[in-house]
Amino acid sequence: MDGLARFPLDGGGSVVVEVEAPVGTSRVSRREDLVEEARILFEKAFSAVRDAAASALGQFQSMARTPDEVEIKFGVKLSAEAGAVIAKTGLEGQFEIKLKWKKDHQDTAS
Repeated sequence: MDGLARFPLDGGGSVVVEVEAPVGTSRVSRREDLVEEARILFEKAFSAVRDAAASALGQFQSMARTPDEVEIKFGVKLSAEAGAVIAKTGLEGQFEIKLKWKKDHQDTAS
């Protein structure tokens, strides 16, 4: 059963996000408009996901021949309790990574 969580913003205000209800919980009220207050700032919720993306990117930037483009995709779920978490997908892996190299200009001159 999904619900709503209000995440406070660092600069003031808040954002309301639909979140998956934790396993084993049930709604006490019959009202559908209840909003759970998140215990973490919206920006802080994404800090762990940002750190994971930066770490993955660092691995590709440390290659002997770095790619011209790196694209990393992964799903993110928001939880009022845990903040932002990398979502489990129906596929075998959670990450989709695309690396792209363009031919060296020296290779095309010959």
